[in-house]
Amino acid sequence: MSTAAPAWRLWILLVWHPTLGLPVDPVAVLGLDESRQPAERIVRWVPLVYEQADPWRERLGQTTTSEDIERWIAHSGGACSLEPADVPEGALDLTHAADLVLDELLAEVIPALPPRGDG
Repeated sequence: MSTAAPAWRLWILLVWHPTLGLPVDPVAVLGLDESRQPAERIVRWVPLVYEQADPWRERLGQTTTSEDIERWIAHSGGACSLEPADVPEGALDLTHAADLVLDELLAEVIPALPPRGDG
């Protein structure tokens, strides 16, 4: 049993979906392990969404802190938003947890979204 798991936090990074008119298009999974100093950060990008993910690439920079996350949550709702995700059962480490969330997005969430319409 790992004692680090409770310190793991995951978020799904979302951008504006032009067809739906809401920031509901997932572009990445962000994971933080706050038991480490500085906090360990993992980012798993959705394949083939490089341009759409640019707003998040700019925000993330080199490091990410819990304060950054809180600020982004407070200002979400425009072009970018983020939603907390549960740490999947059976995750071996933070990277594995982020990969499992990304796998679920690729298998279930993204195929259910309508085309972006940005051609």
